Amino acid sequence: MSKLFDAAKNIEFVGRTDQGGRADGIQCMIHRGHAYVSHVFSGGVSVIDVRDPRHPRPVNFLPTHPRSWSVHCQTANDILLVVEEFNFYSVYVDESEYYGHSIEGVHSSKFGKRGDDYSAGMRVYDVSDPANPRAIGFMEVEGLGLHRIWWTGGDYAYASALLDGYTDHVFIIIDMHDPARPRIVSQWALPGMHAADGETMTLPGRVALHHALVAGDIAYGAWRDGGLVLLDIADKSAPKFISRTSWSPPYPSGTHSALPLLDRGLCVVADEATLDRDQEEQKYTWMVDIRAPENPVTIATFPTPSDQDYVAKGGHFGPHNLHENRPEGFQSSDIVFATYQNAGVRVFDIRDQFRPAEIGYFVPSAPEQWVDPRPARHQVIHTCDVNVQKDGLIYITDYNAGLYILQWKG
Repeated sequence: MSKLFDAAKNIEFVGRTDQGGRADGIQCMIHRGHAYVSHVFSGGVSVIDVRDPRHPRPVNFLPTHPRSWSVHCQTANDILLVVEEFNFYSVYVDESEYYGHSIEGVHSSKFGKRGDDYSAGMRVYDVSDPANPRAIGFMEVEGLGLHRIWWTGGDYAYASALLDGYTDHVFIIIDMHDPARPRIVSQWALPGMHAADGETMTLPGRVALHHALVAGDIAYGAWRDGGLVLLDIADKSAPKFISRTSWSPPYPSGTHSALPLLDRGLCVVADEATLDRDQEEQKYTWMVDIRAPENPVTIATFPTPSDQDYVAKGGHFGPHNLHENRPEGFQSSDIVFATYQNAGVRVFDIRDQFRPAEIGYFVPSAPEQWVDPRPARHQVIHTCDVNVQKDGLIYITDYNAGLYILQWKG
């Protein structure tokens, strides 16, 4: 094995796997000593035995339809939820096509026939035997499918879905009382998204829900170029608008992830770097004061990684995702773990919310294999998602470099 990492501070390497040759990964869930890693190019979900984190071992693979992707998943209560959606990278080779404007799901028929040409919905697995997931249900949706989901084992799950009649992904609430028979109980969209009802979107760029995290009775949604949107979801059948916050213009947008820290009245918000650094402005991670949910206020930005010249390195340089403080994992309102694509995973001390400080990082070396089929890509790392467990083990995924297991030493 060649050099494992380019730089590290307060994080040690533990183990790595190429996920059985499917080295592309997006989201990673840890359950009963097994990692479930969703894929962006390989399709489906890999099951990896991580009980010995120094020697992770692929043990199973859950495929999806050949023209669909299952880019996100969730685990709780011995249940695994896996989204299924049309694989947009099969038609959008240039990322500016995918991120630059709404997908226009109102014309979903142009992508083919659902059920034949792609699958769309949410697959449910029983993972009481973690190495051998057993399919127990499928919630099909009209449209192009689900993108990302949030579920921690309660009676409801929350997802972004591209439904027929809408221009792009909207917010849905899913009844999980019977996990084998999940059903949508409500949906909510920003004004202008319901094209089938004659609405017209006036906001620029791509207005679409990436996903929302729920804390208390509020959903904190990252709506890409629509900014941060707060919804009152006390009544699961009728989400209600609270507020929308956007710093674009003058700053670039692309809001990807929101992490509410209710005990401190704060929300960390990451704007995704969606293009190579020479093609877009620098994106930032923001600290937002949410003590008054009807009037969120930005109070700080996180420092941009500067231990080396990541602009010259090429590829995507900027925020992607945040460790989401799931109940079974590491939880903190003072330390934030975030992925920065070609700058690896970064760790921030936010005890002073007005001055977030970087206190650790791990930057993997260039991938040993290349899975991404899109042409003219910078062959550098693209650290995608991060999951931190209570013992300080950090799991990071990459578009091409497989699953890294690390140890937080801060």
